[in-house]
Amino acid sequence: MKLPYEICNHIFASLPQMERGVAKVLGGDPKGNTFLYTNGKSVIIRNINNPAIADIYTEHPHQVTVAKYAPSGFYIASGDVSGKIRIWDTTQKEHLLKYEYQPFGGKIKDIAWTEDSKRIACVGEGREKFGAVFLWDTGSSVGEISGHSKVINSVDIKQTRPYRLISGSDDNCGAFFEGPPFKFKFSITDHSRFVNCVRFSPDGNRFCTAGADGQIFLYDGKTGEKICSLGGAKAHEGGVYAVSWSPDSSQLISASGDKTVKLWDVGTSTALTTFNMGADVMDQQLGCLWQKDHLLSVSLSGYINYLDKSNPDRPLRTIKGHSKSIQSLTVHKNGGRSYIYSGSHDGHINILSLGRGHTGENNDFSGKGHSNLVTKMAVDDADQLVTCSMDDTVRFTSVTKKEYSASNLVKMDVQPKHVSVAAGGLALAVCIGQVVFLKDKKKVFTLDSLDYEPEAGAIHPGGSTAAVGGADGKVRLYSVQGNTLKYEGKSVEAKGPVTDMAYSKDGAYLAVTDEKKVVTVFTVADNYSVKNDFYGHHAKVVTLAWSPDNEHFASGGMDMMVYVWTVNDADKRLKIPDAHRLHHVSGLAWIDEHTLVTTSHDASVKQWTLKF
Repeated sequence: MKLPYEICNHIFASLPQMERGVAKVLGGDPKGNTFLYTNGKSVIIRNINNPAIADIYTEHPHQVTVAKYAPSGFYIASGDVSGKIRIWDTTQKEHLLKYEYQPFGGKIKDIAWTEDSKRIACVGEGREKFGAVFLWDTGSSVGEISGHSKVINSVDIKQTRPYRLISGSDDNCGAFFEGPPFKFKFSITDHSRFVNCVRFSPDGNRFCTAGADGQIFLYDGKTGEKICSLGGAKAHEGGVYAVSWSPDSSQLISASGDKTVKLWDVGTSTALTTFNMGADVMDQQLGCLWQKDHLLSVSLSGYINYLDKSNPDRPLRTIKGHSKSIQSLTVHKNGGRSYIYSGSHDGHINILSLGRGHTGENNDFSGKGHSNLVTKMAVDDADQLVTCSMDDTVRFTSVTKKEYSASNLVKMDVQPKHVSVAAGGLALAVCIGQVVFLKDKKKVFTLDSLDYEPEAGAIHPGGSTAAVGGADGKVRLYSVQGNTLKYEGKSVEAKGPVTDMAYSKDGAYLAVTDEKKVVTVFTVADNYSVKNDFYGHHAKVVTLAWSPDNEHFASGGMDMMVYVWTVNDADKRLKIPDAHRLHHVSGLAWIDEHTLVTTSHDASVKQWTLKF
C-alpha cells in the first residue's frame, strides 16, 4: 500500500559549467524572454526577468556543450561531446525529441540555424571534419564546412538572404562561405591567435570575429570584406571569448579574459563603456548575451552578471549558485526564513534563502573556504554551519556573519568523510581510519588504531551516545563520557557496509543506510532493537534525512530514486523516481514535514512538496 501523495517541485538551477580559457556559448530565445546554457548533461533554460524560474533538459547521455534556439522559437538544438545533436520541442513540458543526428564524431562547440529554422550548421572537434551543415528534418547535407586545419570554435549564419556562413578556428583563421549549398569562398587571416567567436549582426550587414589575440575585427556581411578593427590596435588586454550584437545591430558587447566586458559603438568602432568585473582569476569573462534590454555576461566562476550601462563597475544583479556537482546539503531556519546550504565538488558552499512562493536568492560566504569537495554538513545549536571536506579540515562557519575565518577551522590528521553535531557544541568527525570527537570547535578525543574502517557517524541529540557505522556492516555505540568516547562492547548490525546514518530529531530512532540497498531503523529506548528494515532501492543507498515529524525519513540511492518511508510501516512509502534524471541524489534535507529538498551531481537543488 502506498501513501496518497502529490508532488509539485521547484528547481533551483545550476550555473553554466565553466573551464578556464574556453568560451561559453549562451543562447537566447527569439522573443527575448529566456536564455539558455549547459552544465554537465543538462541544458538549463532560465527566465531572463526572473532567473529563479528555470527548466532543465536532461536527455543527453553525454556532457552537453552548446544549445541554441531555432529562430521560430519552437525548437532547441543541443550538441554534446560525442558529436550528437538533439533537436527537441520547447513548447511542451516533456520536451519531446524531434530529431537526433551525428554530424561528426567529437565535441560540438557551436551551433547556428538559418532564419527559416530549416538548416543547421554545427562545428567542433571532429576527427575527419570539423563542421557540418544539414537540413533540420532529414539530416541531408546542404554544403561543406572546409578550409580549416584545426578545431572550429564558432559558427554563425547570416539571418537575411543571400545566406552567408562564417566560422572561426584554432588555426587562427576565419572562413567565409556562400550558399546554400554552402561552399568555402576564402579564409580570413587577420588574427594572430585562436579565433574564439564569430557573429553576424541581426540585420546581416556586418559580422565580427573575436580572438585570443585580444582583437575584434569587423567585416561586410555580404562580401566578407574587412571594414575595421574595434578599439584600434587591441580591443582587450586579454583574449576575447565572446561577442553579442544589440538587437538594432548598432552596438555589440565583448567578453574577455582581462576581466572586463566592453560595449562598442560599431559606427565609430570605439568602446562606449567598460564593465570591470573584478580582480580575481574567477572574474575572467568567458561568455556574453544581449537579449532585448538585458546585457548578460558569464564569469569563470559560473556567476551570471546582469550589466548596468549607467554603473559599469557594479552589475544590476549577479546570479550565483553551483557550477560543479553538489555533494552535501543541510537546511536551517533563521529569523522565520529557511536557508538551504549546499556544498560542491570544488569546495564551494552556496546559501539559498527561500522567499515567498517560488523565489530563492543564492549567495555565498565571504573569505576563503574549503579548497576541495565538501563531503558532509550540518548546522549546530550555535548557528554554525559545520562542514567537513577532502581538504582535511572541519570548519565551523557562522550562518549569521556569513564569513569564513581561519580561527574557525580545525585541521584533521587524515581526510574526514562524515560529520554530525549535537547540542552543547558537540561534533563527531569520521575520518579515514579515525573518529574525532570535537567540543566547542576543538578536538577533545581521537579514536584511532581501529579494527574496522569507520564510514559514518551520528551523535544522539541528548549527547549521551555516539554511533559509528563501519565498512564491516557494524554500528558501534560509544558512550560520551565528559570529553571522551568509551566503547562498552555494544554494536548493532546493518545489512552491509554503512554509507550514512542519522538519529531522528527526537532521538527515538537511529536510521542506517548501507551498500546492500537497505535502510535499517533501530529503536533507541529498546536497546537499539530493529524497528524495521526498508527495502526498495535497486542500488547502493547513499544518503538519508529525517523529517521533523520523526515519523518519516527520506533516502536516496545510486538508482536515482528517492523514497520517503514511514517508520511504523515499511510498506507505506512515497517514491520519487528520476528525482534528478540521469544523476543520483547526493543530499537530502527537510524544510518542514511536507517539504523535501534534494541535490545531485547535476548541480541543481530541487524542492518537493509531499502530500501524505
